[in-house]
Amino acid sequence: MIQDKCIGSHHPKWFGLALQALVILSRDNAQTCPSGELAAYLQSEATLLRRIMATLVKGGILETREGRDGGYRLRRDPQSVTLEEVYTVLQVSDPLCFGIKETTGTHPFGQEMKAIFCELTSEMDRSMREVLSRYTIGHLADRALYCANKPAAKELTTGS
Repeated sequence: MIQDKCIGSHHPKWFGLALQALVILSRDNAQTCPSGELAAYLQSEATLLRRIMATLVKGGILETREGRDGGYRLRRDPQSVTLEEVYTVLQVSDPLCFGIKETTGTHPFGQEMKAIFCELTSEMDRSMREVLSRYTIGHLADRALYCANKPAAKELTTGS
């Protein structure tokens, strides 16, 4: 068992921003969208979003196009990109997993508990990945479109 498996390289916020950006890009898969437009739509920092998008490009989920009509676009059909794949590409850190292990000490009981916590958090990670593997960017896009068309959702967004 890898003891430090729980420590990823990116903040969990990246996962949420990545999923939202991918849903936006899935709406018109043939077009590209610049990071500045995505950042404005998500009300996020353009620099942060570019880092996230660069990671998704390296992971093979997105492709980039240079020039005046440049930007990002999905490399595959949104129905084929699982949330687990995005999570894996981003190597999201898990604060609960890291935090729970940090509560143990270097004394014998603490080390026993750390081993137990590692087993527990490994099972939690497997379970979460299994759930994420059942959903795709296409599923999220369909759900977002459905929610946008519901009268209650429109009332919430218009402040009525």
